[in-house]
This record gives sequence, C-alpha cells and structure tokens, in this order.
Amino acid sequence: MSRKLFPTQEIGSLKKPSWLLKTVKNPRTSNQEKVKARNDAALLNIRTLEDLGLDIVYDGEVRRVEMYEEPVRYIKGFEFAGRVRSWDNKYYKKARVTKPVSFKSNFHKDEFKFIKKNAKQDIKVPVTGAYTLADWSYDEHYKSKEDLVLSLAKRVIRPLLKDLVRLGAKIIQIDEPAATSHPLEMEVFRDSVNESVRGINAKIIVHACFSGNEYEALAPQMPEIKAKQFTLEFANRDSWNAGTTEKERRGYRVLNLFREHGYKGEIGIGVTDVHVDRIEPSKLVRDRILYAAKALGDPTKIYVNPDCGLRTRSRKVAFEKIKSLVQGAELAREKLGN
Repeated sequence: MSRKLFPTQEIGSLKKPSWLLKTVKNPRTSNQEKVKARNDAALLNIRTLEDLGLDIVYDGEVRRVEMYEEPVRYIKGFEFAGRVRSWDNKYYKKARVTKPVSFKSNFHKDEFKFIKKNAKQDIKVPVTGAYTLADWSYDEHYKSKEDLVLSLAKRVIRPLLKDLVRLGAKIIQIDEPAATSHPLEMEVFRDSVNESVRGINAKIIVHACFSGNEYEALAPQMPEIKAKQFTLEFANRDSWNAGTTEKERRGYRVLNLFREHGYKGEIGIGVTDVHVDRIEPSKLVRDRILYAAKALGDPTKIYVNPDCGLRTRSRKVAFEKIKSLVQGAELAREKLGN
C-alpha cells in the first residue's frame, strides 16, 4: 500500500464509454462479445487512472449497472418494484424486501479478479453498504429498519467482504451515501458497519456523501466505527478562492469537529466537486489539502480523492478533475518538503 504523503485515490464510478453501452445494449451482440467489451472498458479505465497518477485505483465500476441496483440483483429477499429518480436526475430500480435477506454469491468476484490481475497500483474495492441498501428499499418483511439493516450487514455484506478478502482484497470501501440522511439513526449506521466488518482482515474505508448536516451527526460516532478511513465530500460546500484560512476553506471546517470527538483515523478528503464541470485549479486543490492536514493535525492521515464517484460528469471532465487532483497533491507535498 502507498506510503507517500497525501496518497491519491478514486471513489468509484465513472461514466461508461458510449461504445460500451452501444455494444452491450445491441441485441445482436453475443455474450462473449459483451464480456470482451466490458473487459476492454475496465482495462481502459484502470490504465487511464494509473496514467493520470492515482495511487489507488479500481475500474470505474464499469461492469455495474448502478451502486444500488447491481447488488440487489444478487441478494435473496428483494423484488424490484419500479424506477425512481435519484440525484442529478438519474434513475434506478427500487426494490421491495419481501422475505429474509441472504447472500447468494460474490457478485463482485469476476470484476475483482480481473482488476487484481491487471492493475499495477493498489486497488480498492467499493461495496454498497447495508444501511444504504436498506434505506433505499421498501421494507415489507422486517419489523423495523434496524432489523433489516443488521440482517443485511450480517447475512449479505459480511459474507461478501469475507469472500473478497479470500480472493486477495486488501482495501475495501463501504459506500454509504445514505449514512447521514437520517441523523437520529446514526447508531444504527454505526452498528451496521461494525457488524459488516466483524472478523474481516482488510483495511476498511467508509465513504459517506450527501451530508446536508455537514457530518455533525456522524462525527460523534466516528471513533466507534471500525473503519481505518472515512472518505468524505467537502469540495462542493467549499469556496473556489485560493488560500488556507478558515474563510477560504469553509467547506473543510468540520474536520475540527472530528478531532474534538476524538477521531484519530485517516480522512480521504474530497477536493473536486462531482456536481459541476468546472475544473478545480491544482493550486486550489493544494490549498484544500494543506488546510485539511493542519485541521486534522497529522498530514500522514490525509488521503486525496473526489467528493464522490464521477459518473455524472463526462469522461473528459472526470479525467481532467482527477489530473488536477493528482497535481494538487504533488504541490502540497512540495510545500511540506515531502
């Protein structure tokens, strides 16, 4: 795993190449041709992310339909109910839980094995977490949301993580965009992560975004959650002005709250806004990193990433944002003499 200051990483999704979508949606395309197309797209993403300079990569989730719909397809107990609108005017199929949930098989197995074989850099596997799967579903079976969440954690996510580790996964990111959407349920969220990772021998990262309350509800729970790192969104609430004072870096002030609550782990700071096409200047990225390093009190605990997955941006914009992210991290290292 990377040891240099401010390691850079992706969060997960990238927009799929148009030629891939055309190929897999063509009814005349054979299954063998679809497999080859997905492999080609995955390899393209891996090589592009590595060439851009990221220290930790994946394949842009190029084989996955969507972060919720993809895993639900392979979990017993779910039935799809229909399409609903998500953020950035995207849609996904929402499902109903009609009977006890259980793990069928490792639905990321082939994806992970291909990436492990082809990636030159460290790899991080993104997995949709139990709380988000429950929160984005209709529950028609369990007596409470907590029962559903913990059942998913114990009976689906934990077996999935265990099998990924068996295959060689060393870094696993649990994606929980719904984590802070219900501040009064943070203890349920905490317990869901801890149950999911119980007995799992890997570096666990929790990714949480869409934080309308600026992570104020999450902060008290962070020391109790069994994760080595939290990757969080900051850039979309920050100013575009250069500088490292609290005035310019208002989007990162909550880092002080993490320290106040005793969190001593790593933070993957979002330095690029995934909701806009505007490219962050590398010097702005540098200043965001330097402020975060000072606020957290230990620059070795800072990792650098986009706020979230970049699937809603064009591939050109996404790669330009990642390029600026990598350059900004290098400028921050130079500033600190690393």
